[in-house]
Amino acid sequence: MAEENPKSPHILNASSNLLGLCFVVLTSLKLLRVSQRTLIDEFTSGATLLFMASCILSFLSIRGSLKRSQHLENVADIIFLCGLGLLFLTALLFSLNVIS
Repeated sequence: MAEENPKSPHILNASSNLLGLCFVVLTSLKLLRVSQRTLIDEFTSGATLLFMASCILSFLSIRGSLKRSQHLENVADIIFLCGLGLLFLTALLFSLNVIS
């Protein structure tokens, strides 16, 4: 029997890893006391929320019924891509010195 929701474990794994990265960035900014002078923490906080939502939805997709799982998996996939895009945009703006 084929796996019922093949993308969900991958979304959960990638989202949780990037969620951890966001927590490291936020903690580093707070410890270095640069969070008041930059927008990086706001962008990273947004990405954290998106990755957390993606983790929760992909987990529920794995645990849920087949009919509901596909919908949750698709929503988790879209939210994951939004979080990835936001993280990419943050890195791009930081590297181009648009935000410091």
